[in-house]
Amino acid sequence: MSAASPALPPSPLNEDRKILLARLVDGLDGSSLWWLSGYTAGLAQGHATPQLAVLPGGVPAAAGAAGQRLTVLYGSQTGNARREAEKIAQAAEATGLAVRLVRTDAYATRELASERLLYLVISTQGEGDPPDDSIGFTEFLLGKRAPKLPELKFAVLGLGDTSYAEFCGISRRLDARLAELGAQRVLDAGQADLDIDTVAGPWREQALAQARELLKAAPATANGPAAHLATVTPLRPAAAWSHERPFPAEVLANQRITGREFRNTGFQQYRDGGKDVRHLELSLEGSGLAYEPGDALGIRHRNPEALVEAVLQATKLDGNAAVTSGTETLPLHEWLAPRRELARLSRPFLAAHAERSGAAALQELLDPTQPAGLAALLADHQLVDVLRRWPAAWDHDALLAALRPQAQRLYSIASSRKRVGEEAHLTVDVLRYQAHGHDHLGAASGFLAALEEGGQVPVYIEPNERFRVPADGTRDIIMVGPGTGVAPFRGFVQERAETGASGRNWLFFGAQHFNTGFLYQVEWQDALQRKELHRLDLAFSRDQARKVYVQDRLRERGAEVYDWLQGGAHFYVCGAIAMGKDVHAALLDIVAAHNGGDLEAAAGYLTSLQTEGRYGRDVY
Repeated sequence: MSAASPALPPSPLNEDRKILLARLVDGLDGSSLWWLSGYTAGLAQGHATPQLAVLPGGVPAAAGAAGQRLTVLYGSQTGNARREAEKIAQAAEATGLAVRLVRTDAYATRELASERLLYLVISTQGEGDPPDDSIGFTEFLLGKRAPKLPELKFAVLGLGDTSYAEFCGISRRLDARLAELGAQRVLDAGQADLDIDTVAGPWREQALAQARELLKAAPATANGPAAHLATVTPLRPAAAWSHERPFPAEVLANQRITGREFRNTGFQQYRDGGKDVRHLELSLEGSGLAYEPGDALGIRHRNPEALVEAVLQATKLDGNAAVTSGTETLPLHEWLAPRRELARLSRPFLAAHAERSGAAALQELLDPTQPAGLAALLADHQLVDVLRRWPAAWDHDALLAALRPQAQRLYSIASSRKRVGEEAHLTVDVLRYQAHGHDHLGAASGFLAALEEGGQVPVYIEPNERFRVPADGTRDIIMVGPGTGVAPFRGFVQERAETGASGRNWLFFGAQHFNTGFLYQVEWQDALQRKELHRLDLAFSRDQARKVYVQDRLRERGAEVYDWLQGGAHFYVCGAIAMGKDVHAALLDIVAAHNGGDLEAAAGYLTSLQTEGRYGRDVY
């Protein structure tokens, strides 16, 4: 520590407790240590403690009283809302404000009545739903137990995706609810699309100006900001590689792991039930990137050439034409291929296209009183389908301005570093289908499928701290992962085997067909023989007259599932949002069947599992 650094106060711990603490943190990685520092700071807020200086790197310090601080709450599914909340907290700290940053599931809702200034940053999951880490907070705020808040001042920043009909749905509901409870809105709710900073940047500046005025913050000192930062979720140190600056990972392997071989019949194999699921192995050597099972790998893809050419053909534009955006000039083709979203539609683009095309049918679909039609269009059409269906005259500059920046994709990591070293494995379902008279290819999955060994793909780590194997290796775990939702559980089983966890591992896996869709079949069979996997239940929906899904297998094993949960097991589900809801409904039925049929009590039971960190969901 340099002479200019603030000195730590004497430790209040005796030697036995110091030894115990040292054993606790031994072997924890940087991410875990940062989380632990924030968690203990949050616990300390309920006790009288001396005011501590902010240490280099943003080590938490004691917060000011509720009336003298800004509380920044966030709910995040993919990390974007967390990053925006961190920006607000960091900027507030830099100007001398007392601020604490808290993930919604770590926030004690009893404190809400005493808050005086609250900024909420929250993303919308699916069609208007809260992210998983905000389910409990949302239920509390929208429910009967929420207190009146006449002394609270608040602002809400929502993050969403206009390719969904319920754009920023949950943030709009919570903004309205806070006002209904008597709180005073100090800034109109922000609603950011995938080009987040377009809205979030100006909103943040206005929010900080409001906070400075309301809290009358003292200016930062010459030695740095005032010592008021306290975080339950700590501010993260800057990583060398991030979503803004991804690492070029080398492709070590790219193999198809579904059973059916390709035939030279175009896309016919997909119309008769075939799938193309890839297992990719990427090298992280030299990157310094670290991940835990449950984390995701973000990738920056290049739109497939066929998709770019289809857009250029539909718009009759020249891909070689030079187009300027901001301070950069590139051929239109080079804007479209790596930098613009070509697969997913957005409401703003549809509105612009409707005006240019003059299509009355498209205008009707945009009518806010008819959300079902828009939802169907967004689910069934890519950008190029709209361009073909309703032709319009676009020029190069206008098209570039109307398209959103490319959305980066997240894939659950299918490996444990303890087994594979400096590698990250992915399980990718390559989207190919025919619609509206044309073949379609998923932009990111098509990009990954085309990678050859020795090629490179830009990647970064997106932590998922709510989706981790239990810290207590004696706990049993139940994993539900149909299709590529099984990916993180491959990492879970590897991790538990490498760490010698004694708890049992139970996997529910589902696909359409045993012969063509049983992903990692040999690995699971080997894991059963080695006692790394203790139970495996399978559901192949199309191999018999009656369709059978993973939720059906759960219900069939309901008594045993309930016994495992009662014994302290952790429950995990990964996959599509609709499947996650079906599994949740099955769990409700299972719990209710063993508590006398009380569905309300069963719902409370599952909520308690989530609060305890024993019910993890990674749905998309």
